[in-house]
Amino acid sequence: MESSVNRFIDVRDVARAHILALENPSASGRYCLVGTLLSTSEIFKIIRKLYPHYNYPEIIAEKLNNQYPNQVSQEKAKSLGIRFTPFEVSLKDTIESLKEKNFLSF
Repeated sequence: MESSVNRFIDVRDVARAHILALENPSASGRYCLVGTLLSTSEIFKIIRKLYPHYNYPEIIAEKLNNQYPNQVSQEKAKSLGIRFTPFEVSLKDTIESLKEKNFLSF
């Protein structure tokens, strides 16, 4: 599988940002809510670190040469007081939620 790059943000951060924007009278315009920029292979490395006791196939081929798409500024969103959840926390919470609901069997 070839690796791709995507942007990730915790939905709880999006909800918090909406509330902060509603409560802030000086908030105006658009706010780019973008979190972490990661490749598929980087995500699998994090999963392997979080859940090392499972055997994962080595199917991700890194072909990006660390070339990421253009960056998006988080400065305006951070002016609301939002602190983004680290991707590793979001990923772990997502996996644990899927396990609790029996959508994942490991």
